[in-house]
Amino acid sequence: MERILNWGLLSTAKINRALIKPLNASKRTRLLAVASRNISSAEAYAREWKIPRAHGSYEALLNDPEIDVIYNSLPNHLHAEWTIKALRAGKHVLCEKPFAVSLKEVDAMIAASKETGKILAEAFMYRHHEQTTKVKEIVDSGELGTLQLIKGAFSFKLEREGNYRWMTEMGGGSIWDVGCYPISYARTIVGAEPVDVFGWQVTGEGGSDEVFVGQMRFKNDVHMQFDSSFRCPHRSYLEIVGSEGVLKISNPFKPGKNNTVQLIQEDKEKTINIRGGELYMGEVDDMCDAVLQGKPPRVSLADSRNNTAVILALLESAKSGKLVIV
Repeated sequence: MERILNWGLLSTAKINRALIKPLNASKRTRLLAVASRNISSAEAYAREWKIPRAHGSYEALLNDPEIDVIYNSLPNHLHAEWTIKALRAGKHVLCEKPFAVSLKEVDAMIAASKETGKILAEAFMYRHHEQTTKVKEIVDSGELGTLQLIKGAFSFKLEREGNYRWMTEMGGGSIWDVGCYPISYARTIVGAEPVDVFGWQVTGEGGSDEVFVGQMRFKNDVHMQFDSSFRCPHRSYLEIVGSEGVLKISNPFKPGKNNTVQLIQEDKEKTINIRGGELYMGEVDDMCDAVLQGKPPRVSLADSRNNTAVILALLESAKSGKLVIV
């Protein structure tokens, strides 16, 4: 029998709620502790979610000898600092996306993982879902013909004043928060990195992009266009265009248990039904496989570094108004 991994939540962020259910459902994990910047907040959160231990500082959680895995759900600009601290404290880390907001930070995180021998992975939950696997299979099978164009969007109205997502110094911006999904998805589908990128952005008072529109060019005349936004209503879609057909995915980034994608070829349209598991269970299982069985995480550190590099290139393009080679 495999041993049970004790998990700790590094912060009381809203995204934790998505992971609490699979952590409690998995037979290989136990949600043991949560940490906040003060003990009263941690204790209230622990009571609400029936978590056995509450720590009044992030350091206290890292010093808990029974914790095996840390889920880092802190604001973006704190991902690198506390991931590195957790690794050096002997913990494995599942770090919420975006992995980090500079390549210097990414490289320091990767170095810490290698030095400590602890598993580090980015929490791109859609990558573990059966729908994503099926979409990739359809594209790779050649059913769409020669891949030509990918179009996607992820947006929602952000109405929380003072939220870190508005602040550029805290790693804010729609491209880091939701634009990272269509960027990652396109790279996964193509199976390569873009040659160059171009971007436009609309910035707000906090300095971060509230709207981002980007283009990516891959080898063999494959192009990708996407937008992300905190101003637009909720939109989430992906369209993959080949020489012989089009695949439309209406819910690519947060698929559920029952999903459909539309395959259009000439005047024929076919609905493909795809059953999937609980969305966030995949990344929990993937982390358990890596820690307990030595399997490589599905989202590799190289993949995370490359996604960060593309985002940074797009931001550079938006600021300079010039095409940027990745």
